[in-house]
Amino acid sequence: MPEQKTDEPYSWPDIAGKITEFGHVLPVRVYYEDTDFSGIVYHASFLRFIERGRSDFIRLLGIHHHELDQGGDEDRVAFAVRKMEIDFLRPARIDDLLQIETRIEALKGARMILDQRVICKDQVLFTAMVTVVIIDRDGRPKRMPDNLRKAFGA
Repeated sequence: MPEQKTDEPYSWPDIAGKITEFGHVLPVRVYYEDTDFSGIVYHASFLRFIERGRSDFIRLLGIHHHELDQGGDEDRVAFAVRKMEIDFLRPARIDDLLQIETRIEALKGARMILDQRVICKDQVLFTAMVTVVIIDRDGRPKRMPDNLRKAFGA
């Protein structure tokens, strides 16, 4: 195995998925820790999968969570999930390779509505419509800053 140089960043291509013509796609492998005793993905694991999809999507758009919390109090913002409509359609199983797809449905004021899907072998297993809001340090909704609107293509 080649030795890793300490002065070079360790790079994994596509570890954060990729931007596509519709939004973002992230590959996720199902591990034992994601399943219940029967080897079927535990329902709460789907929420973790789509959270990774949302986080990596905005990361690839150049938005980093730690940077949102920097600056003066007036400039500090965060994303918060406000609402989820979810549908469990089919089970996923240990060792399955899943695709987490994330699309922006709408940007309105402080809200962003995302359409997310978990797919395995061309079958949709899980869907979610997720409403995310921008909040300030006190947890109050705040209009989405222009730099974020531009990054999301608005």
